[in-house]
Amino acid sequence: MARVKVVLDTDWRLQVRLIAEEVGLPKTDVHHIITEDLHMRKICAKLVPKNLSDEKKDNRVSVSRKILDRVKSEPDFLQGVITGDETWIFEYDPTTKRQSSEWQTSESPRPKNARMSKSRVKSMLIIFFYSKGIVHKEFVPPGQTVNQTFYLQVLERLRNRVRRVRGEIADKWFLHHDNAPSHTSFAVREFLAQNKITTLPHPPYSPDLAPCDFFLFPKLKPHLKGHHFGTVEDVQAAATRALNNTSSEDFLHCYEEWQQRWNRCIRSQEAYFEGDKL
Repeated sequence: MARVKVVLDTDWRLQVRLIAEEVGLPKTDVHHIITEDLHMRKICAKLVPKNLSDEKKDNRVSVSRKILDRVKSEPDFLQGVITGDETWIFEYDPTTKRQSSEWQTSESPRPKNARMSKSRVKSMLIIFFYSKGIVHKEFVPPGQTVNQTFYLQVLERLRNRVRRVRGEIADKWFLHHDNAPSHTSFAVREFLAQNKITTLPHPPYSPDLAPCDFFLFPKLKPHLKGHHFGTVEDVQAAATRALNNTSSEDFLHCYEEWQQRWNRCIRSQEAYFEGDKL
């Protein structure tokens, strides 16, 4: 056991076969030592947006604590927070391995799927929502990039939409978006200040704390995977139908989960916790 542990300490990625050759033991014995005696198992590394520095981890905790303190002092605070982001919607997006699984008997041949990639035909969706539902959405015109000039136009349309259909928060809403360059440019910050729209802070590289990333987009896109829509117009219509099927209870639950994620970030002070039980 000690010899196996010494070899493992030199390289935690070694295969059982190579360890067995190094220590001169059968592979079955080495496997038993690793799994039963040393209580170890091989785990794949989880892909994360970025390896965060201690400073960025502290920032995640600090932002989460500030927002939760505000929620505790003002229980209705989050009801006036509108969050939003952009994402690509593809004419064809292949199903995941899990989505393509089938029930089979032990005698059935294993199903096979040809490897396919996302189509080049796509449309970018910009969407904003709050705890009661969608506030504003639009599809970016083909060939248009979401730069600060275009995003300013989007924010103006969002502002008008809030006044028109969300009168209960028209004079007291907050904006939450990530730190993309088009979102944090001087022109955008100046526009928000002039119109007295306060932004909710968002720590960099933190999709696990962004409702669009942990809730709306993962809920939307599985409905679109595996389908050929043909045209950009059909892609947009399918995405709109999927969004319309999202209930008000779903949005309310999203905001409740958002608070849980801030709490989890404070308690654990981990870099990322996507996929862990909250």
